[in-house]
Amino acid sequence: MNEAAVALAYKHCEMITRSRARNFYYGIRLLPPRKRSAMCALYAMARRIDDVGDGIAGPPAPGSPDQAAKLQDHDKLASLEAVRASLSLLSGASSGLPVAAVPPGDPVLIALADASREFPLPLDALQELVEGCEWDIAGRGYATFDELVEYCRRVAGSVGRLSLSIYGSSDPAAAVPLADSLGIALQLTNILRDLLEDRDVMGRVYIPAEDLDRFGVSPELEGKPDDLMALICFETGRASSFYEQGLALLPLLDSRSRACTAAMAGIYQRLLDKIRLDPQSVLRGRVHLSAGQKATVAAMALARNVA
Repeated sequence: MNEAAVALAYKHCEMITRSRARNFYYGIRLLPPRKRSAMCALYAMARRIDDVGDGIAGPPAPGSPDQAAKLQDHDKLASLEAVRASLSLLSGASSGLPVAAVPPGDPVLIALADASREFPLPLDALQELVEGCEWDIAGRGYATFDELVEYCRRVAGSVGRLSLSIYGSSDPAAAVPLADSLGIALQLTNILRDLLEDRDVMGRVYIPAEDLDRFGVSPELEGKPDDLMALICFETGRASSFYEQGLALLPLLDSRSRACTAAMAGIYQRLLDKIRLDPQSVLRGRVHLSAGQKATVAAMALARNVA
């Protein structure tokens, strides 16, 4: 694979990241060029896996609604198997397989294969992400918070560990579990932000059954308003504890990686603060920050971490 083709592949991944990672890109763009490109390749693959799980990839299935749902799930699982096969190619590339062995029509694979030759990406973490999407397709619920944390570890902690392999660290043994915890914090924030969309569009409720029972809320997220608000506030506290753990990662990173991570985490912490201060907001729609607010968080992260 010539350098021009690889450069175009990275550009394609950056376009995906800029357009689809509305929160993450504010941090990613603070990285130096090679790390920024590798992170965009990583994000593009994670986005591909997540899109399969959400049913975005592929045309709608024909037939009645029930038949379509079954066919869609079958197609999703088949697509995830195809992703698994492509990840095997990436493992070969990271072990010395020429990038030319990766299908030339897939810029995401080309870019990630090239990145995996430069950075020690733990590619098995991408397999964990695939497994988490399979849990979504199966409609898996979570009886306990510990079970939910295992899901978050697969779909977000895995990305944290992959990102850490690009950043580098002064103490890898200490940094890996911290990156995992920060990923869990981000995913818990996502779950709270997307409560209505996940329930109404995806048919998913991630809040653990033990917490629903504790606050007298139904599995469909129905209950007395005060009980719902108490439940949401309780979950924001759990997410906050994971931020507290995960942000201990920052001193172990170089200045640019620290700024990137602080910006991404800062944006999600602002989202969590908005939810904590106004729990009803998640029942009105998706909570978000303005572009100006995100840019401010990123600028503060850069000023505080890069001399």
